[in-house]
Amino acid sequence: MRLRCAVLDDFQDVATTLADWSPVQDRVEVVSLTGHVASEGELVSAVADFDIIVTLRERVPFPASLLDRLPRLKLLIASGMRNSVIDYAAAERNGVTVCGTKSTSTPPVELTWALLLGLARSVVTENNMLRGGGPWQSTVGADLHGRRLGLLGLGKIGSRVAQVGLAFGMEVTAWSQHLTKDHADEVGVQLAASKEELLQTSDFVSLHLVLGDRTRGILGAPELALLKPTAYLINTSRAGLVDQDALLAALHEGRIAGAGVDVFDVEPLPADHPMRTAPRLLATPHLGYVSQSNYRTYYGHAVEDIEAYLADTPIRRLG
Repeated sequence: MRLRCAVLDDFQDVATTLADWSPVQDRVEVVSLTGHVASEGELVSAVADFDIIVTLRERVPFPASLLDRLPRLKLLIASGMRNSVIDYAAAERNGVTVCGTKSTSTPPVELTWALLLGLARSVVTENNMLRGGGPWQSTVGADLHGRRLGLLGLGKIGSRVAQVGLAFGMEVTAWSQHLTKDHADEVGVQLAASKEELLQTSDFVSLHLVLGDRTRGILGAPELALLKPTAYLINTSRAGLVDQDALLAALHEGRIAGAGVDVFDVEPLPADHPMRTAPRLLATPHLGYVSQSNYRTYYGHAVEDIEAYLADTPIRRLG
């Protein structure tokens, strides 16, 4: 009897076309769920008769309350090698093996610059005007060359964002709680004296921090008030890094020039969520990791994880 595998949040319906599932197709039936299942009760109903679940990033939490209600589940595969919304102790207690996949940081770096450039040159506004018969030129773009890019976080992604900024001729500064001058020098950027200095002096601010107890809400109303009225804020990391109400207030009141956001406090965004209609906002539906190369890796490695599990030699175990 074939095992059943559910692929969650396969919005584009590409899980079975961007990877070769033939190595397991005689033993595993793969079913893509192309819509998001929001509530725990609905999720239990949707996947109760599946032995394997493939979940993308951290969109769907797997707490003990959920895992305890999925007695048939034996293998849970999460894209990436880090996932903070899986209760690993509960998984072990329920006999569920948890595995991950590799991923690349290139797509979020590229999306960061897509948002930043889109804001700086009012790409969406000008495109809508051109296609809708509006005025020929209605905005004046913000320059990048010679302007200051402030990075909150200089890890793998932040460092690559910095390199692009330097290539544009920007002055790049960075700050995080444990960032050293040696590492900043190694990347070729300035170490800001403080978070406050970085916010006060930057023309563009981009967040590249891991969300945790120390970083949650690291940009609240007091910090956003430090930004120049001509500054732009970019967040492709985690919504929890920024006080969402404070950001909405800053956008509505015109206290910053604009924001580029790829992450939200609720995903997918409800139809009536205020982020959908906020002014001065360029927003994308969490596309940071969504690229052909990443998806080929995610789903290709999911197949490998399943093969290894069936051979009783699990790989890339998490937890």
